[in-house]
Amino acid sequence: MAIEYGPRGLIGVLTPQANTTVEPEFGILLPPGYATINARLMSDKNTIETRLVDYFANYDAACRQFANAPVKAFGFACTGASYIANRHREAETLQRIERDFGAPAITAATAVVDALRELGARRIALSSPYPQSLTDRCVPYWESHGLEVVAVETATADAAQFHPIYSMPATAAQATLDALQGVTVDAVVMLGTGMPTLGPILANAGKAGPPLVSCMLALVWRCVKAIHPEDADLASWLEGKHWKDVLAQRAPAMIPAGGSAHTVTHTALP
Repeated sequence: MAIEYGPRGLIGVLTPQANTTVEPEFGILLPPGYATINARLMSDKNTIETRLVDYFANYDAACRQFANAPVKAFGFACTGASYIANRHREAETLQRIERDFGAPAITAATAVVDALRELGARRIALSSPYPQSLTDRCVPYWESHGLEVVAVETATADAAQFHPIYSMPATAAQATLDALQGVTVDAVVMLGTGMPTLGPILANAGKAGPPLVSCMLALVWRCVKAIHPEDADLASWLEGKHWKDVLAQRAPAMIPAGGSAHTVTHTALP
């Protein structure tokens, strides 16, 4: 069944309730011919970690919000829930959803793992928007996939904003990348789906150094690959070939002109 605005495929996107970044970045990153339908992951808990537990526990129920829409892939735009659940529970949940709903199910975290494998990357550095407690939880998750986390830089959040992560500007992400200059790794991963990352990715495209992958770019790329692999040349995506003009039209101020005044926190690794 064809969708008028998405003849190449409809993607069901599951978004944390207050996240203001997922839908815009999906709209910028998707190649022509794809469309999304969105559902919200809901929780009334008052900490990030407890909300993530709720989100993961209700992944199946969230998918039912799409009813009989002809979804070709499910994209769970919540990286933190994967850290809390661990890779084995995550894999079991995704397999069940694929069986029950009849379409591939992909989390932002599994998408990053797939992107890193495609790049042949094992040694990675992390740009984190998380509070320290969640940053600490994420490292074992990546290591459980056979990755070596060499360095972590954490952006400083503004607690006065409506949400410490979703209100971060792209310059905060760029500050962490500046702090990682000179680290010898196979790739740098920009964590989370709420911190805007497309400006920094485009600003760093073509520069010397390791590839730069964000959770959002990986998720959109992996959902498209699940539907039409021929539309998913990762190198082209990382260079912004099909989306850089869209970004320039929709968010021209996002691309940083240089360094940033934002501070970062370095996490010492054992």
